[in-house]
Amino acid sequence: MATQPGLSDLRRAKFARRAPAALSELVGPQHGTVTLPLHLAWSGLTTFDLAQPRLRMSYYRIVLAEGLQDDLVRFLNRDLLVSLWPTLRTLVSRDVREVWESSFDELAHEAQAAA
Repeated sequence: MATQPGLSDLRRAKFARRAPAALSELVGPQHGTVTLPLHLAWSGLTTFDLAQPRLRMSYYRIVLAEGLQDDLVRFLNRDLLVSLWPTLRTLVSRDVREVWESSFDELAHEAQAAA
């Protein structure tokens, strides 16, 4: 008898479906002020100044957790994600972290370098 997938398995599958094929697809802003649509930032702040470290981290956490594939590509920036990853990986859920690190060797490498 086959076992049902657990909640964590279902969440990981959801995040894996949403992930881009390559980090190079992430062409979002590196600077400036960004306003996220309500389907992403549905509670609290919707506008983020990327020059402010805390707001930048909050912005990335929200997009990684709530974004669909089109949102990830539109709002995340490859270079910024890689530079933030050693800290950002500690702020996102285990499921997000595991999917992104298993999908992108560059992020797994950044995580090991920071350890």
